[in-house]
Amino acid sequence: MAPPRTYTSDVIAAAVRRVEAARATGRRGPISSVARELHLDRRLLQTWVTKARAHATAAPPTTPSTHTGVDPVLLPDGLLHCRFCRHPMTAVFTWAGLVYDCPPPCRRPVLNAAVVASAIGEVVLRHAAHLVPGLTHPKAASIAAGHARRLITRITAGTHPTDLRITWPTARPPQPVPPGHLHLARKLTGTDQQRARTVLRNILAGIDPATTATAVVHADAAHLLAPLLHGPAAIRWADYAHRSLTHLHGPTHPHTLATAHTLATAHRQAGHHQRAYHLLRELADNLAATAGPDAHPTLAVRATTALVLHDLGHHHAAHSLLADTIGRHRRAHPGHPATARMTAHLDRLRHHHTTHHDNSPGAAVNLPAPVAQA
Repeated sequence: MAPPRTYTSDVIAAAVRRVEAARATGRRGPISSVARELHLDRRLLQTWVTKARAHATAAPPTTPSTHTGVDPVLLPDGLLHCRFCRHPMTAVFTWAGLVYDCPPPCRRPVLNAAVVASAIGEVVLRHAAHLVPGLTHPKAASIAAGHARRLITRITAGTHPTDLRITWPTARPPQPVPPGHLHLARKLTGTDQQRARTVLRNILAGIDPATTATAVVHADAAHLLAPLLHGPAAIRWADYAHRSLTHLHGPTHPHTLATAHTLATAHRQAGHHQRAYHLLRELADNLAATAGPDAHPTLAVRATTALVLHDLGHHHAAHSLLADTIGRHRRAHPGHPATARMTAHLDRLRHHHTTHHDNSPGAAVNLPAPVAQA
């Protein structure tokens, strides 16, 4: 029997869905194949598919968010390319949902856009989670995919959504820092730490903390960011700031010495007492040479060194160093409130030693040499 001259919308929709399904499985010539299976004219079926795609593309992209409450997250334009035709792939709405497709005459299978975004987002989170602003927590992979351009040069797609080849940049120059952002972050660190972290992470976007900064702004941003973080992240950015400012200004510059203190603090908070001790020893020596052996910053670092010695188990040496530091601070800076704080620390250490009767020698360290009396 000859096929009918008119077709219902259900018949047309079913035929277009079969074409999209055939294309998604990688079949060559899906329109011709489906036309033969359904005994349809190939040109008529081609018209239906073209109209369906045009209608889906022209329709406002609100359908996904209407049902899920979440707008679809796509890769940045021009980042995804087809392995077969080498052209950029574009996101279109079809009967199969949101997909990435190529322009004719490429006949490659379409790719599920959500799966592609999730796969690339996992890459971003694995290699550079700091690029994703903290406000998006928990960091869904689909959200991270929107930041792929800041990490990846090109993505080449194969035959299925996870068959992706990533091209990394050979050299990624840092993004220019908008004027005033570092000043804003510095102000926010004392009032709104969450916003400060977001601003600082944006300044450091694309920066690898394993490298050394060539611009002071990135070193300063890392120095501000480190105290707002915890554990390895704090150590990583504090080390980046200290290494960078040592390179840019020298080891005894005031800004470099400030980053050394931040790095020692990060190690101490992470429980790396031995590393913190050696950093504080070096910092105290540099401060004694630049600011003077009785300067308040020098004596404050010596007091902190005593506390770290106590953490390492050198209780008697910690008491001796802290008592000596308190005496020198009281003579050099009479009435300074830091003297009372140091004394409170010494009382606490003595109470701890009396209560626990801990006579363990602690880890082996070279104790700081006493500062000669003036």
